[in-house]
Amino acid sequence: MGNRPRPRPQHDPAYRRLCELLRTWRLEADLTQAELGAVFDRPHTFVHKCEAGDRRLDPVEFVRWCRACGVKPEKAIAQLAAKVRK
Repeated sequence: MGNRPRPRPQHDPAYRRLCELLRTWRLEADLTQAELGAVFDRPHTFVHKCEAGDRRLDPVEFVRWCRACGVKPEKAIAQLAAKVRK
């Protein structure tokens, strides 16, 4: 009864950490939003919305994002897991 409602998934601090990582990986790969968007056959706004937390990535998109940025998906998950608290 006195429980606070959980934030919407895209506003959860843990998801915000993922958004930060997505942007970091893209920048480290020296890709523009337009270049990464082309990997998905989508406009740069797709990338922006993912990085801003306005659009969530599904697992397949996550793997494609990682590979496009030269990040091994399993290492990306480990990196994210290290940043996510309980």
